[in-house]
Amino acid sequence: MKHPSNLHIEDFNYELPNEKIAKYPLEQRDQSKLLIYGAPQFSETAEPNSGETGPVSGNGISIRESVYANIADELPQGSLLVFNDTKVVEARLLFQKPTGGIIELFCLEPSDQYGDITTAMLQKGSVQWKCLVGGAKKWKEGAVFLEVAASEHSQDSFDRPNPQKPLKIFANKVEILSDCFLIEFSWEPAALSFAEVLHLAGDIPLPPYLNRETEESDKERYQTIYAKHDGSVAAPTAGLHFTSSVFEKLAKKNIHKGYVTLHVGAGTFKPVKAAQMKDHEMHAEFIDVNRATIEQLLAHVALGIIAVGTTSLRTLESLYWIGVKTLRNPSIAAADLQVSQWEPYGGADSENNTAKVYTAEESLTALLHWMQQNNADRIITKTQIIIAPGYIFRIIRALVTNFHQPQSTLLLLISAIVGDDWRSIYDYALKHEYRFLSYGDGSILWVNPA
Repeated sequence: MKHPSNLHIEDFNYELPNEKIAKYPLEQRDQSKLLIYGAPQFSETAEPNSGETGPVSGNGISIRESVYANIADELPQGSLLVFNDTKVVEARLLFQKPTGGIIELFCLEPSDQYGDITTAMLQKGSVQWKCLVGGAKKWKEGAVFLEVAASEHSQDSFDRPNPQKPLKIFANKVEILSDCFLIEFSWEPAALSFAEVLHLAGDIPLPPYLNRETEESDKERYQTIYAKHDGSVAAPTAGLHFTSSVFEKLAKKNIHKGYVTLHVGAGTFKPVKAAQMKDHEMHAEFIDVNRATIEQLLAHVALGIIAVGTTSLRTLESLYWIGVKTLRNPSIAAADLQVSQWEPYGGADSENNTAKVYTAEESLTALLHWMQQNNADRIITKTQIIIAPGYIFRIIRALVTNFHQPQSTLLLLISAIVGDDWRSIYDYALKHEYRFLSYGDGSILWVNPA
């Protein structure tokens, strides 16, 4: 198989009618439809529920239908579901110029001076952040400001020195970067953290393809029920379908849960404009995984690890390559644990995945040893990994995911799991009234052993 950098994005196109895009979520999260492709490659396989079964497109593959409320029926006992517990922040802020014009700031990620997103979110009084700026040409110089009246946030639970005072936020341009601006925010009361400021003054940034303004219901529904760590500008949408009831059913079947954190950046919506993938730069995102979770992965890797969402999958597979780094260089510095775009393939031009193939157990064991030697309780780094046809999965056996946009890196990831069957799967979903993209339906895709 040719190196993924030589893939043409036009080969991963399909027609997605606008009416197939779910503009709003279903009333009940776990009633979204669930398409099941393939079967677990274990000695014990899941019992399929009584949903629809049948061949697709006459090409020998089989698809079943269910709903998320019954997902436990489709998973093997003893397996591990891994979720991304990032929390979407209110990253869209509308500022006013002294002349009255409106400037929109979309917070992408913190300045490089901060070691991780959590540290930046906890800054008080001021912080520097990389932002997209709507109306940048109209913003010549000076600060823009935003004020939230005390009455609008007096009922909030934040512990402020004087909750009767309005929240005042100022923004100044620090630097023009290649594809965004570096903005310095400052605010009063200065005792508030930046996470609190965003919560009080910002809006949830819905995906652009929904083509509508944020509504009050989105503050709850565009967030998983287990969201914990502030930092994402987009939800890990595969997790939006899970409810407390679903978790209870999983527990009764002895299906375990684990959590990693990948803070989803706006790059997840970045279109692939290059004809060939070698000319597309994958966005880098922060990941944060604690030692207990890596120990949990090591204990379940033989039993089966299932990623809930592409962000969880990218985190899990990145952990494998981070572990390989510690195998190759046991004294590697923490700053060098980042995973670059083509690293899993031996580089941008290599035809080999790696000079030596390590097992998942070897990699995770080495990573735990490195953490012990370096007194590290967490792995906090960035990953730029791109998963495309030709990738060999090291950690996961299956993916729970929504349906993705044409000509996107996420569709490349789907093709890496199921091969050319992605076309039949998506064709089936379109013909059987599945709802697409962030608020849409989803699927379980077992890694194609071929």
